[in-house]
Amino acid sequence: MEKRIIGRGLLAGALAGVLAFVFAKIFLEPVIGRAIDFEDGTAAAHEAMEMTAGGGHSHAEGGELFSRGIQSTVGMGFGVVFFAIALSALFAVVFAVAYGRVGNVSARVLSVLVAGGMLISLWIVPALKYPPSPPATSDDATIFQRSLLYLLMVGLSAILMVAAVYLGRQLAPKLGTWNATLVGGAVYLVAVFVVMLILPTINETPGPIVNDAGVIVFPGFPAIDMYEFRLYTFITQLIIWTTIGLVFAALISKVLDGRRKEQDVTVAG
Repeated sequence: MEKRIIGRGLLAGALAGVLAFVFAKIFLEPVIGRAIDFEDGTAAAHEAMEMTAGGGHSHAEGGELFSRGIQSTVGMGFGVVFFAIALSALFAVVFAVAYGRVGNVSARVLSVLVAGGMLISLWIVPALKYPPSPPATSDDATIFQRSLLYLLMVGLSAILMVAAVYLGRQLAPKLGTWNATLVGGAVYLVAVFVVMLILPTINETPGPIVNDAGVIVFPGFPAIDMYEFRLYTFITQLIIWTTIGLVFAALISKVLDGRRKEQDVTVAG
């Protein structure tokens, strides 16, 4: 049964990846392109300032391993689809563990609940503390620190979500399902808020480049591009998790409903 669950999860993830790639290619890729242009512009501005100040020479740029066209099509497509399939595999495992253990809910409802919970705990909450940023907006020297902090936020958020669900299940007999769910949700929000206060904040969005005379020689990163990148990244994640939850719900309900009917027939016989 676990293999059938995971197999359908991977199928839902593949479809989610294709849909997410189409959206990202249309809306997100142009923003990434403008961010790369901004990075090239800042590099040229710094080089011009160095040459003006010290009569230096131009620095030759290394060639890219893959062209921009390959990166924005095949590279992005493969990355998004692979990412969605990996998430769907994790989703299927969580569903398999949760099914029959988190209350008397149908497979379809549980699929939607698990997808929603994973979207919140694995992306929305971590992104509130460490929002995604386009290329050219982060310091290469802090990439290890930023990656570590983000993964720590994801891990803590996931653990706190599991703990909140467990707490809700424990309180359900005393408070009722609705009230226990509210208590579990409130505990999760408070705990996440405390974690966000403890973990350091990172803000590396480039400001304008100013020369020794205080004159702006190149503007800072456009706020509209930052806004659109984060908005479209969120929508991409929303497409992935919504597709996984709904498609998996449709696929797995047939399997589990059929199994339940067989069990009912066996018991009746």
